Order: sequence, then C-alpha cells, then structure tokens
Amino acid sequence: MFTNPEQFASATKSLFEFQLMTFNALTSKAVQGVEQVLALNLATAKSQVEESLAAGKEMSQVKDPKAALALAAAQAQPGLAGAAAYNQQLSDIMKDIHKEFTVAADAHLAEAKSNLSALIYDVTQNVRPGSENAVAIVKAAIDNAFNGYEQVSKATKEAVQAVEAEIAKASAQVTPAKSSAKAGKK
Repeated sequence: MFTNPEQFASATKSLFEFQLMTFNALTSKAVQGVEQVLALNLATAKSQVEESLAAGKEMSQVKDPKAALALAAAQAQPGLAGAAAYNQQLSDIMKDIHKEFTVAADAHLAEAKSNLSALIYDVTQNVRPGSENAVAIVKAAIDNAFNGYEQVSKATKEAVQAVEAEIAKASAQVTPAKSSAKAGKK
C-alpha cells in the first residue's frame, strides 16, 4: 500500500485530518453540552427566583401560624419535584454527551487502528536491507500512538463516568429529602 514516501505521508496526513475531525466533533459536543447545562441552570434559577417571590408574597399575606406552616410545607413539595426534574435533565444531558463521546472515540479508534495496522504492515514489507533499526523506531512510534489513542479513549470514558456518578449522588440526595417530606405531610 505505502511503497513510497508520498504514500506514507498521505496516510499520515489522512490520519491527522481524521484526528482533527474527531477532536472538532468532540469539542463541539462538549461546548453544546455546556450550553445545555448553562441553559438548564439559568432556567432553574429563574424559576426558583419566581417561585420564591410568589412564596414570599403568599407568606406575607398569611395571618395564622398554622396556615403559614401549612403553606411552607405545600411550597416545599414543588421545590423537591423541581430538584428531581433538574437532576433528571442534567443526567439526560450527560448521557447524551457520553453517548456522543463514546461513538466518536470508538469510530476514531477503529479508523486509527485500521490505518496504523496498514502502515505497520507496509513499513515492514517494504524495508530496505540495513534499515531495520529505522523500521523498529517507526513501528514503536506507531504502537505508542495507538496506545495513546486507547488511553485518551479510556480517560474520556472514566471522566464521563465520574460526572455521571456525581449526578447520581445528587439525585440520591434529592430522593430521600422528597421521601421524608412526603412522610412528614402524612
């Protein structure tokens, strides 16, 4: 396949271009995810401010302490439901990002592995006598590059799993609070 330096350079260039394309796709998805999280946070903050103002207005009009306690308990329920909905939306955003990253990383890894395998094969098949050391160096560099791809893919998956674990922890904190609020209401 790569019988001359131009073919080798072309293969290297196409692999580099594929890396850039993958990086751009992942960067774009990450930015889109950040935008979604920011929009969610802004909408949540706006909703909470509006609810707090409405709750404050209602509280200021209550004359009886028992009615004030009942009103406070009634207002806690929508807040807990909102927190659970927020966590669910945040989880959905993270799952979508995770899926996109996984698909892109797997596609990149498969393409890189295919190109690198072909490159290693051609380098070892078309070697001139006396250049075995150079071939060994190139082969080691190619192997190291592939190992690097695998490490990046693994690190990406671990980072997404860590974020998902944090979301799960936040959801778990909301769920017991929601359950205890329901128990207190009965």
